[in-house]
Amino acid sequence: MNYDVELDVRRLACPLPILRAKKSLSTMNSGQVLKVVATDKGAPKDFADFCKKTGNELLSSTEENGEFVFLIRRRAV
Repeated sequence: MNYDVELDVRRLACPLPILRAKKSLSTMNSGQVLKVVATDKGAPKDFADFCKKTGNELLSSTEENGEFVFLIRRRAV
C-alpha cells in the first residue's frame, strides 16, 4: 500500500512511538497515510488503542523480524 509519510521509531520505547506518530499526523492532511516502523513489543496494542481514541484509521498492522509496521490514515478534521 502507498503511504505519504514514513516514521522510523525503532529502538524507542513507549510512549515515544505514539507521541512521534501523533506529531507526524498533526502535520498531515486528512486522508493521507502514515507508515510507522517500530520495535517496541507493546506497539501493536498501543497503536490500536491510539487509533481508536483519536479516530485515525489503522489500515494495517504487521510484524516481520521483530519489527512492527503500521499504516495509519489521518482522520478527517
